[in-house]
Amino acid sequence: MRSLWLAKKNKRSVALRMIPKPEDARVDFEIIEDVRVRDVADGTVRRGSATCPCCGFTTPVASVRRQLKARRGGAADARMVTIRRDDPKTGDRSYRLPAERDLEAVRKAAEELEKRKAAHVGALSLVPDEPLPPQGTLGFRVQLYGVERWGDLFAPRQALALTALARLMCKAGEKLADEHENGLATAAQTCLALVLDRLADFNSSLCVLNVVGGRGVVHTFGRQALPMVWDFMETNPFNDVGANWIAGTVAFEVTTKNESILNESGHIEIGSATTHLLPDDATQCFFTDPPYYDAVPYADLSDFFIVWLRRTVGNFHPDLLLDALSPKEDECIVDEVKGKDKSFFENCMARAMVEGRRILAPNGIGVVVFAHKSTSGWEAQLQAMVDAGWTVTGSWPIDTERPGRLRAQNSAALASSIHLVCRPRQNTDSIGEWRDVLHELPGRIHEWMPRLVEENIVGADAIFSCLGPAMEIFSRYSSVEKASGEPVTLKEYMEYVWAAVTNEALDTIFAGADATGFEEDARLTAMWLWTLSASANGNGNGGTQADASASGKAPGAGGFALEYDAARKIAQGLGAHLENLPHLVEIKKGKARLLPVEERRQHLFGKDESLVPRDSKKEKTKQTALFGEPADFEEETDIRGDQKMHPAAGTTVLDRIHQAMLLFGDGRSDALKRFLVDDGVGLDGRFWRLTEPLHKLYPGGTSERRWIEGVLARKKGLGL
Repeated sequence: MRSLWLAKKNKRSVALRMIPKPEDARVDFEIIEDVRVRDVADGTVRRGSATCPCCGFTTPVASVRRQLKARRGGAADARMVTIRRDDPKTGDRSYRLPAERDLEAVRKAAEELEKRKAAHVGALSLVPDEPLPPQGTLGFRVQLYGVERWGDLFAPRQALALTALARLMCKAGEKLADEHENGLATAAQTCLALVLDRLADFNSSLCVLNVVGGRGVVHTFGRQALPMVWDFMETNPFNDVGANWIAGTVAFEVTTKNESILNESGHIEIGSATTHLLPDDATQCFFTDPPYYDAVPYADLSDFFIVWLRRTVGNFHPDLLLDALSPKEDECIVDEVKGKDKSFFENCMARAMVEGRRILAPNGIGVVVFAHKSTSGWEAQLQAMVDAGWTVTGSWPIDTERPGRLRAQNSAALASSIHLVCRPRQNTDSIGEWRDVLHELPGRIHEWMPRLVEENIVGADAIFSCLGPAMEIFSRYSSVEKASGEPVTLKEYMEYVWAAVTNEALDTIFAGADATGFEEDARLTAMWLWTLSASANGNGNGGTQADASASGKAPGAGGFALEYDAARKIAQGLGAHLENLPHLVEIKKGKARLLPVEERRQHLFGKDESLVPRDSKKEKTKQTALFGEPADFEEETDIRGDQKMHPAAGTTVLDRIHQAMLLFGDGRSDALKRFLVDDGVGLDGRFWRLTEPLHKLYPGGTSERRWIEGVLARKKGLGL
């Protein structure tokens, strides 16, 4: 079990308590209510290894996988541990342990499913038996545990419900077909088939319980992957709240009513973006939302739904559902298992951009939706567009992503998708001068950034939204050359673009303030946090931090992460090098992590503060100043009392702010006062000029935000 929590609400918290019974080799449960965090034990699984509640032995992940592999993932014989009842009239929710009748219902469902499978006849199996993609496929982990066919993802009662609904649906379609000849049966059954697919998304063994707020089931695709889950929630398809069959039909009815107001109809064809059926200059608009390298395995994930569609409307749409699974041979993606590497993806994307340019009329408009988080991904996409003969004329961020989605948590994922507006380049032989392009670039960025900020577009969204104006300067020419005649590559130009955007962003961050005198660590930290933000006050969806000091997690658990390439470009634009800032940035496995303040103690105070108890005190020295010159050292005392700073401790403006934040966080009010007043740190105007923007940039709910607010609160009281 991943967790023993059942509900976490302000007014009510519910959890399970394990009751080990070693003599019977089993574990019983009891439900506990109004509990605190410390009253609830951890789950039995940690990083794939399982710990026995009876004997305490931990089975390593390899053995766990081997055991579950023999049980095809374990969904078919999973143990029911709790029943939750929702009262639709009052909204109350109650929890109870399963009674014998509940366990009997599960057994009967499994028996009934086996009977129906044995009696079933037809070209397709009753429960989908089509194979999952090979082990190691992008986004898939369940094969490691024996889930090798799509039907393995569903517990028997889930599979019984879905197959029963599919059977009833097909009967209804047959009846409509006998009574009508106007295509009503096809339309109605197609709508119902889509509702069934929606229900399957909320009714698999990969659906977990959302305990926060005491909510319900999290659907299978909480993120665009199929990871293994250890405990799952089996929802009643006919419950009166949440994910159910009726809710699906209602949602579909609302959608069809909204779409029915459109007066125009369209024509849809399945085809390849690299070989369009349309002739040259045939369309006025080319609009595409292309895949992003190895971000999402679209074709493989779509098979989750296709296997059910083949069983419900395969006979109505044989042209669409002829093959057992989705076509994958020509899919534009990076997936090493399929032999598709980065070069394959970029070549495929380049061909698609050429085709889009070919079919678009000279006065037409193109839009490419892109939301990749790495600068290298953007450069490759822009290169494909330039080479294909496009001129990028604008870039607009449009909110298309759900802020609470898993993909957005603890990362710099874009809150919006950048829509690159482009038009066919008319002069195919124009040559631009490198000097003129560089001269025009800063001004264009300076014009565009304030407009973005006015629209509350900041951070990563604002950075990538500047690419349109920047690219218009470069892409209006078929080639840009230096005075020597040497052509300028897009990659070389982009280095200047990132620098210009970074400098303009710094001016935005420190708007109305004098930022002179700030060292590179301060500029990088401000730019880094701004990049992670998704709203003007820094409370967006990017860059949250796990509080390592409070949770007891090992160093490295928190911080603010960016893709290394993006972080390198930001630092480069500031004239800094990440490798020279190990006390501020950790680089590991393609990621760059801005260290949380707690992990900077040793650098800030010149010794390993993690070894000193929070309440320890040593004899005071004659020197009462918290920090002093090395020559003044007579005796070191603890940083949380009256002590001297080690000569190697940090001395930049950012370091001083972080030192003050830690003193506040440790509750050392007297030490903080001496630091700000007696040592004169608070008399340095740069200290407060940097503190104010950092206060807005640190995400809400982090230790950094609480500590810096505390430091600012002391400012007025100390007369500073």
